[in-house]
Amino acid sequence: MFPQLRMRRLRSGKIRDMVRETSLSVNDLIYPMFVDETLDTAREVPSMQGVYRLPLDRVVDEAKDVADLGIPGVILFGIPAQKDEVGSSASGDDDIVQRATRAIKEELGKDMMVITDVCMCEFTSHGHCGIVDHTSEEVLNDATLPHLGKIATSHARAGADMVAPSGMMDGMIGTIRSALDREKFENVPIMSYAAKYSSAFYGPFRDAADSGYSFGDRSTYQMDPANSDEAIREVELDIMEGADIIMVKPALPYLDILYRIKHEFGMPTAAYNVSGEYSMIKAAAQQGWLDEDKVMYESLMSIKRAGADMILTYFAKDLARMLK
Repeated sequence: MFPQLRMRRLRSGKIRDMVRETSLSVNDLIYPMFVDETLDTAREVPSMQGVYRLPLDRVVDEAKDVADLGIPGVILFGIPAQKDEVGSSASGDDDIVQRATRAIKEELGKDMMVITDVCMCEFTSHGHCGIVDHTSEEVLNDATLPHLGKIATSHARAGADMVAPSGMMDGMIGTIRSALDREKFENVPIMSYAAKYSSAFYGPFRDAADSGYSFGDRSTYQMDPANSDEAIREVELDIMEGADIIMVKPALPYLDILYRIKHEFGMPTAAYNVSGEYSMIKAAAQQGWLDEDKVMYESLMSIKRAGADMILTYFAKDLARMLK
């Protein structure tokens, strides 16, 4: 005990770095990108300083910038020119995500891992993540599953290195795994949004992806923020159905969930540092209330410390520059 034991002995000089338990690397990062079929020039998202919707002809340049920073992967979200009740523009071989995927892979090949978000909310006229019965305003789980399988296989045909289903439909991982395997894409891994909460932190994303809903909310398919045991069950089911990587979303308000999942399953685990987490830090920094770089670093470190093997974050380029 004190004075023989002094914890401060290890907190200064080079020894502080040598005993650090957790470290951040560019290899931990995945950068989200939004490609908009309706645009001719890049457009900044009003609620997300520094994040842009990109026209198709800017996607490769952005991916090159990401690769030059050493970031190993991007995840693509698409905004189509046409939306309808069943999200028809999500699964065609010449639709926006598929074209963006091909463009990046043709230019960068193995130098950039392309992950594609597999969901319907950006592509449906009602903004929900599946097929809707408008009489009851119910999002139909089983009717949605074949559409998700079709979307995933179209992404794989375009060259996606990984697909990431985010719709929180029961049985979606098994359906997508079977669809990929039937089409000879058995080596394409699935990163499942396994514990995705019905969160108010997604607000700015809906500006970025044009994915606001026209009625109701998503609480019937996204998880109740009060529940943690349910997250364990969701993750276990997705693993059993064939998920290769599981994800917690959002990250910072759910670090307890992230920690518990990582320690319970020992699976490769991702966390999504979502738009609201990003925009709060950016807004506070603009007001001079906090140091943006230090708070960004501390926040992402907490996600890594809680158990994330990879972090999807809009701060990826900022952090990569800082680490350089």
